[in-house]
Amino acid sequence: MNGDARKTAEALTYLSGFGNEHSSEAVPGALPLGRNSPQRAPLGLYAEQLSGSAFTEPRARNRRSWLYRIRPSAAHPAFTRTDNGNLRTAPFTETVPDPNRLRWDPLPEPEPGTDFVRGLWTLGGNGDAAQRTGMAVHLYHANSSMERVFSDADGELLIVPESGGLLLRTEFGLLRVEPGHVALVPRGVRFRVELLDAGPDGGQSPAARGYVCENYGVPFELPELGPIGANGLASARDFLAPVAAYEDVEGPVEVLNKFCGNLWTATYDHSPLDVVAWHGSHLPYVYDLRRFNVIGSISHDHPDPSIFTVLTSPSDTPGLANVDFVVFAPRWLVGEDTFRPPYFHRNVMSEYMGLIEGAYDAKAAGQGGFVPGGGSLHNMMSAHGPDRETFDRASAAELKPQKVDDGLAFMFETRWPVTATAQAARAEHLQRAYDDVWQGLERHFGPLH
Repeated sequence: MNGDARKTAEALTYLSGFGNEHSSEAVPGALPLGRNSPQRAPLGLYAEQLSGSAFTEPRARNRRSWLYRIRPSAAHPAFTRTDNGNLRTAPFTETVPDPNRLRWDPLPEPEPGTDFVRGLWTLGGNGDAAQRTGMAVHLYHANSSMERVFSDADGELLIVPESGGLLLRTEFGLLRVEPGHVALVPRGVRFRVELLDAGPDGGQSPAARGYVCENYGVPFELPELGPIGANGLASARDFLAPVAAYEDVEGPVEVLNKFCGNLWTATYDHSPLDVVAWHGSHLPYVYDLRRFNVIGSISHDHPDPSIFTVLTSPSDTPGLANVDFVVFAPRWLVGEDTFRPPYFHRNVMSEYMGLIEGAYDAKAAGQGGFVPGGGSLHNMMSAHGPDRETFDRASAAELKPQKVDDGLAFMFETRWPVTATAQAARAEHLQRAYDDVWQGLERHFGPLH
């Protein structure tokens, strides 16, 4: 199955531009002209609006799309509760917020037949999904493609693959998402995840692993550039949207709906991925993180990591994000008389960091360290920074131009503390000796220094 999915994924074409008003039709003439909801929609389709924002929100932040589908979304049976598995939702009350620095190894291998939804494992989060504030950090580890369809009414999903490619079949069309890419699936959009790659055993069993930020708040947008000017960071044109593609499938299809923290299921008599044409601005995207235009210092000092922001979900306080998505992409370091790794820090924001590939320049890699698929949590005002090995190496390094191109790391940074779930606080893959990486940072002070 993953061979067919890989072939389909590699043949995809896209529309480009983040936040644009896009339109696409899989069948010529399926989009009505000059109106959204004609008395009779073309080709016998149903016209339906999907609103990702309130009708009266400012135009710049208003998200909505018109879908022209074989059956309306309203044509479904009642949903019933189903098992949440390892998926949890804010408010997080199983534990108390923890000021300690925490780090986890990658998730253990999943049970056979684990698809993307069943493979979601919640690490923690903040806010309240029902109040549309805050965020959650999830990880996923799957070894089976989905046969069911999923949607999240609680928030949008930023999917960050670490290993194994994904094919996302959405209401709007198909997206290919490889490690080094991210996919953004808006609130309420239905989709199915198929796995593209064989697992590490070299056989035909598919496997995929990665991270998910569930954003309960204002949808992600590109950050303002301020004094940077008109260009830099993530370019809107590098975000790719799908072209219309539909499933005309009769027969039972399970549809999962995440609503106010719980999973609900219904069995449709058709596929809900039956949108033949669409237009609007509430739609999914894929973005290649290596296209991020890194801005940095060309004189001295390490700039604040906010200059690495790809997407931001703003709050009611200007500059104070509900959640930022930050990437530490390949870049040159040239600062003179500068400690080049990230500095020691205590932050009013809370930081969850993950590693997609290679190593992070502030942490030693290898067994028991910060490795791809793992992650660290530094809650507000928790002191953190380079470990002893990194400090010693960087303090004595020859300061010549240096290319950092052997790693790809990211951060979910949020205004509130991240409260860990009980399963994360007690996980076997939690590194109990994480604090030890700062042991041995010796006293160097002396009156002659």
